[in-house]
Amino acid sequence: METEEAVLALAALSQPTRLEAFRALVRHEPEGLAAGDLARLLEVPQNTLSAHLSILSRARLVCSERHSRSIIYRANLGEFRDIAVFLLRDCCGGRPEVCEPVVETLQSCCAPKRKEKARA
Repeated sequence: METEEAVLALAALSQPTRLEAFRALVRHEPEGLAAGDLARLLEVPQNTLSAHLSILSRARLVCSERHSRSIIYRANLGEFRDIAVFLLRDCCGGRPEVCEPVVETLQSCCAPKRKEKARA
């Protein structure tokens, strides 16, 4: 990832509605959300959300796909991963223990949920 790409993505996320839209799309992976549903969820007018989604799309943080009459938006987790790696790549200066707390936090929030066994 180039610096300019990272700046574009971070700038896109630096506005509250766009940040919340991206976070909502992450929560709804892999299905995504229809634009109207996302607007209702965020309580913003659809035309306002459309402008925000355009900015996120230009930054390659979201992608869209038409399904019949709806446009389904999804978070581009690959692009987000690239941004996170870009930011953290040089964080430890050869000392992995410096980055260990970040890695542990990510692992704990992304760990698969265990299914509870039915009791007999």
